[in-house]
Amino acid sequence: MPRLDLNCDLGEGAGHDAELMPLVTSTNIACGAHAGDVATMRATVELALQHGVAIGAHPGFADRANFGRRELALSAAEIGRLVIEQTRALQEVARDCGGRVTHVKPHGALYNLAARDAAVARAIAAAVRACDPHLVLFGLAGSWSITAGREAGLRVASEVFADRTYQSDGTLTPRTQANALITDENAALAQVLLMVRERRVRAANGAVVSIEVDTVCLHGDGAHAVEFARRLRAELGAAGVEVASLARESRE
Repeated sequence: MPRLDLNCDLGEGAGHDAELMPLVTSTNIACGAHAGDVATMRATVELALQHGVAIGAHPGFADRANFGRRELALSAAEIGRLVIEQTRALQEVARDCGGRVTHVKPHGALYNLAARDAAVARAIAAAVRACDPHLVLFGLAGSWSITAGREAGLRVASEVFADRTYQSDGTLTPRTQANALITDENAALAQVLLMVRERRVRAANGAVVSIEVDTVCLHGDGAHAVEFARRLRAELGAAGVEVASLARESRE
């Protein structure tokens, strides 16, 4: 039976956290830079613990005006420090709540930069290992993030996206392009099932691309995020796919 982790970026002020949390198996919590603060971190951690969802740090560039989706001119060393600072901040909150952080997934522009830049990817992997060598590093399937995580001796989770289109090299279509997002729920569901069942995805130009799949990202800030999450869980169940957190398994 295929197994899949469903992750969602929460604690970002989108307003759907309480409804989405029971539908996912891993959550990536904003750590106060691109969004969130100590109070929202605590509330989101407590919600995750209530529903048995794996807790992840979601560090990003400190650029609230652009929601962390604009690249900042930082060195690899500076990026490593911001990942450590934000991850440790969430680790402290999680400990206070009686839980633990199990994984790290960079946010927005930082995520995309690490996917294509080996030096940044290695700085992030080293930072994650410094926080806890048992942490799972989430990164774009087939990218430098995955390679660097493995080089650092971390467990990695190859991530794919339900609502993003792909290029023929396996990268995501940039958000600056009109066809970057899949707005048709049926098309998004079909893309996920193809990736999970056959380990391939159809690129925007029609090419079929092989892809690793450990975890699927559900964006929590869409107007229909909750309805789509419910449909996806139902479709995966009907297809015989087991939905379970990979991050929790790393400690078992």
